[in-house]
Amino acid sequence: MIFKWKRWFALTVIFAITFCLSIGLSKVLSAPNTAYVWNIPSWMPKPVVPADNPMTAEKVELGRYLFYEKRLSINGEFSCASCHIQKLAFTDGKAIAVGATQENHPRNSMSLVNIAYNSVLTWAHPGMKKLEVQALIPMFGEHPVEMGLTGKENDILQMLREDPNYQKLFAAAFDKGDSNINLKNLTKALASFERSLISANSPYDRYRYGNDKNAISAAAKRGETLFNSERLECFHCHGGFNFSDSIKHERLAFEEIAFHNTGLYNIDGKGAYPPNNTGVYEITHKPSDMGRFKAPTLRNIALTAPYMHDGSIPTLEEVIDHYAAGGRTIDSGVGSKNPFKSNFISGFKLTQQEKQDLLEFLRSLTDESFINNPAQANPQVQ
Repeated sequence: MIFKWKRWFALTVIFAITFCLSIGLSKVLSAPNTAYVWNIPSWMPKPVVPADNPMTAEKVELGRYLFYEKRLSINGEFSCASCHIQKLAFTDGKAIAVGATQENHPRNSMSLVNIAYNSVLTWAHPGMKKLEVQALIPMFGEHPVEMGLTGKENDILQMLREDPNYQKLFAAAFDKGDSNINLKNLTKALASFERSLISANSPYDRYRYGNDKNAISAAAKRGETLFNSERLECFHCHGGFNFSDSIKHERLAFEEIAFHNTGLYNIDGKGAYPPNNTGVYEITHKPSDMGRFKAPTLRNIALTAPYMHDGSIPTLEEVIDHYAAGGRTIDSGVGSKNPFKSNFISGFKLTQQEKQDLLEFLRSLTDESFINNPAQANPQVQ
């Protein structure tokens, strides 16, 4: 009797283990592919990716379709790509963005180049750190309206659930079933595509990291020296491989976040910026945060005019003039005397040759392979 009981118990255990293994295996076989290969050179660190949204090729591809999807807007004529155009390094060429309802925004559309390395998102929000969260702002924000989807959540999900192509794309990324076509997975896919927008093949990259000494001109090399000099101090805010001091990646022990007042305005002589563009002050209401904005990456900077958070400086030449003056003087105030201005904005003098050298260096940061990469283009027109 004892022998039979032991045999029954052993068979039960074996059956249970076999059943659990078969269930686990079936889940593995049915789960979306979780492998993702970063297309980045060895000198470049990998981005930090949230544990609850690991990168997969399937999510990136779904995110690409959603990024270019005009039906994700109130009028069916506007998409993420409307403000983030690949040929312009994912900016729009406008001084300030214009939403689906033609409402003007107070700020310039930021480049999405290497956004995976950004420790903080948008121009001036210290708490905005996750792409999955930030994606909700253009979709559902009302001040200002961008895509205008407030109150349309069920409509857009129904549209996606009825579209055979999106049925396949969501199934590949998140498994089958209408329940997986939801807002959370939509933002996860968009964030995954945005993290894939890696630029690391400019002439300067080939020169500095690829050991190609002829990749950039002698003028650009002189410009690099100027850029990294204490005389100009550009590198303090635009340093490192991503030319920004707000950065995170796998080789950093902690994320770096910084905001700066560059003396762009001084409306009342006491440091004030325009009421709709006060920078970090809008969030914290601390006087010292007036006019402080993030220093964006300079990668592909020659393609992203006009410049500054409000697009108020049309050309790179004028940007250099602004910093050379230590702040901008306009009818409404002398920016160089802004009491909240960064200590790094102290002004400098350049010869015409030095200015051209600096411009040559900045132009060497243009990555032609990035702005022409078919994997990042509109899948509907390929």
